[in-house]
Amino acid sequence: MFAPALRTLARGRAAPIRTMTASALRATSAPRTFSAQDSLPRLPVPKIEDTLNKYLRSIEPILRQKAEFGELPAGATFESELAQRRKWAEEFVSSGVAARLNQRLADVDATTENNWLDDRFWLVKAYHEWRVPLLVNSNWWLMFQPDPTIPEEITTYAGDAPAYTQEAVSQQNWANKEYGLRRATWMVYRLLLYRAMIVNQTLPIDVSRAGPFCMHQYDNFFGVTRIPARPHDWNTPASRSRHSRHITVIVRDNYYELEVLNESGEIHAPAAIEAKLAEIVEDGAKADGPAISVLSSDERDIWALEREHLLTIAPENKACLDSAEKSLFVLSLDSSVLGLPSNSTPSRAGVAPAWSEAISVNASGAGRWAHNRFFDKAISIIVEPNGRAAMMGEHSPVDALIPSIAGDFAVSVPMPPVGTEIPQQLEGVSPLEASPKWKKLPIVTDARTDAAIEAAENRAKQIAADTDFRILWFDEYGADWIKKVAKQAPDAYLQMALQLAHARVTGRQIATYETASTRAFKHGRTDVIRSFSNEAYDFVKAFREKRPAAEIYERLTAATKAHSAQTRDSAFGKGIDRHLLGLRLAYNAEDDGAVPQIFADPLFTESQSWVLSTSGLSAGNNFAGTGFGCGFPDGFGVNYLAGGRLLKFGMESKRKNRYSNGQSTELFLSTLAESLRDMRKAVEEAQVGEAKPKL
Repeated sequence: MFAPALRTLARGRAAPIRTMTASALRATSAPRTFSAQDSLPRLPVPKIEDTLNKYLRSIEPILRQKAEFGELPAGATFESELAQRRKWAEEFVSSGVAARLNQRLADVDATTENNWLDDRFWLVKAYHEWRVPLLVNSNWWLMFQPDPTIPEEITTYAGDAPAYTQEAVSQQNWANKEYGLRRATWMVYRLLLYRAMIVNQTLPIDVSRAGPFCMHQYDNFFGVTRIPARPHDWNTPASRSRHSRHITVIVRDNYYELEVLNESGEIHAPAAIEAKLAEIVEDGAKADGPAISVLSSDERDIWALEREHLLTIAPENKACLDSAEKSLFVLSLDSSVLGLPSNSTPSRAGVAPAWSEAISVNASGAGRWAHNRFFDKAISIIVEPNGRAAMMGEHSPVDALIPSIAGDFAVSVPMPPVGTEIPQQLEGVSPLEASPKWKKLPIVTDARTDAAIEAAENRAKQIAADTDFRILWFDEYGADWIKKVAKQAPDAYLQMALQLAHARVTGRQIATYETASTRAFKHGRTDVIRSFSNEAYDFVKAFREKRPAAEIYERLTAATKAHSAQTRDSAFGKGIDRHLLGLRLAYNAEDDGAVPQIFADPLFTESQSWVLSTSGLSAGNNFAGTGFGCGFPDGFGVNYLAGGRLLKFGMESKRKNRYSNGQSTELFLSTLAESLRDMRKAVEEAQVGEAKPKL
C-alpha cells in the first residue's frame, strides 16, 4: 500500500558543488572527513501532534482545488471535508494508537546505531522492495559538458545511428576514439583521486551555517553494488570493496577487469591506463559479449533468478560477477556516437544544443536498449568515441547529489589535449613505472540465459519506447536575477514556476515532491518538501484569474517564503513524510486493530502520490543536464540546475502520458519557459508600480 508514496527517488538538495583541485583541498586546515560523525545529532522522531497538524495543512490546497472544480462528494464543502480529516486525526490520537506507534519508533531509535529510519526501514522500503527495472525507473543519470580541449566539430557530431534502434546497438565506429580514450582515462584518474581524498580523509566536511553535514554517503558509493534478490535486494557493503584495486570496463557487452591502483593503493600512471584501455577496445571490437548488461536492467525478480542460474552454469560466470560487483566503479566505452531519435523534433523552448539531448538518452541506458551497462553499480562512467561523457548510478546507496559532486570534480580540470603526452608527475600517481594488468571476464550462457537476455531486451525496448526525456536550457535569466531583482529564493521561485507550468499543461495542480536533504543528522538521507501548498495554490490562482501584477508578486513572495520555511523544517527533522512512513510501518493489525481512518483515507494516498516529482542540484556549470524517471504514467520527473545566468531542466515523462500526443515533455518544458517569462514580467511590472510616487 505504500509503493506510490515511495516511487519518487530521494535526491538530496545541494550544497554548493566543489570545484577545488585536490591539492587545494588538502592544503586546507579542515578537520578530517569523518571526524564529525560521532558528534552529529540523531534524526529525531517528531511529535505526533506536530506531524498531524502539518499534514492537515498540507491537504488543504488539494481540498480547495476539489471544491473549486466541483469534485467533492455531493453536499460536501471544503470546510466539511477538512473537518472530517481533523476528526480522524483527533481519533487517531485519542485512541492511543498514535502514541503507541510513535513509541515503537522511539524504541527503534533507541536500538539502532545511527538513526531510526536509515538503519531499519529506508533502503528496503524506498528502493529494495521495488521490483521494477532500474532502467529509467530508478537509476539517476547526468551529462557532462564537452571537454574544452576537444574540437567543437568532434563534440557536435550528429551521431552514427539514431537512439532506440538496432543500429544504435550494433553500430561500431571507433573514428576519433583517441578523444574518447583520453576523456575516459582522465575521468578515471580524477575519480580515483577523489576516492583517495575520501580514503585518506582529506576531503573537507560539507558544512552549512547550522553546522557540519553527515559524510557517510561519501564512503558508500565507490565499490557498492546492488544485488538482486527475492523478496528484496541487498547492497554490498562498502567494506567489501575497500581493498579493491580494479574497475570494470565494458565494451560491446564484454566485461573486463582493469587494475588502476598498485598494491600500495597509488594510482597507476594515466598514460599506462590509457594504453590498456586502447588494448581493451581493440579486443572488445572483435566480437560482442553475452548481454548480461541487459539482464541487469530487467525486472528485479527475474534478474535475481537469472543471476542465480548464471552462477550455476560455469565458474567463469562467478568470477565475472564477483569482479564487477567488487570493482570500484564501471566504465562503459560505447562503440559509436549515439544520435537523436529518428522522431525527435527541435525544441520550441530554450537553447540546449542538440548533442545534449542525444547524450541524455545514452546516459540513461535507454538509447541503446540497456546494452553495454551494469545497472546495479552505484556509479558508472559512460564515454562515447568522440569524448562525450555521462554518468549513471544505482540510487539506493547514496542520494544523487554525492556522486554528482564527485563527477563535477572529475571534469573540473580539462584533460591533457589529444596529441600531447599525459604528464608523468600527477597527484596521487605512483612514481614507479608499472604496467596495469587487465583481463577479459568471459561469460558462459545456455539456452535459458540466451532466452532471458532476449526477453529482457524486449522489456528494455518497451521502456525506451515509452520514455520521453528532454532538456531545457533557459538563458533569459537565472538565479542571479531571481535573487537580486525578484528578491526571491531561487529554489522556491523555480518550484512555483513548476507549479504554474503543471497547472497550465494539465489544468490543475497536483501533489508535488521536492527533496530535502537531512544530512544535518547522522546517516540522514532525505525528507519531502510538499511544494503544492496553500500559498502555491493562491499564486497559481492569481495567474489563472489574471490578477494585477502587484497581487501576483505579493502571492509569489508569500509562496516562496512558505516554501523556504517548509524546506528548513524538512531539512532539520521536522518534515512529515518520513515520519508518516514510520508510523505506518510500525502499525500492526493484530495489535492495533483496524487501520486508522486517517491512513485509510484515499486523500492520504493522493497527497503522497508524487505525480510531479522534482529535485534541484546546484549551478552545475560542468553539467549539460541531469535526469531521473517519473514513476507515474501521467507524471513528470524534473531535475534542475540553477545557474547564475542559465537555468537547466532535465525532464522525463511517458509518451503514453494523456496530456499530449506523445510529446508531453516538450509541452511541459515549453510551457515552463513561458511561465518563467510571465513570472518575470509580473515581477517587473509590480516593481515599476511600487516605484511610482503616491499622490
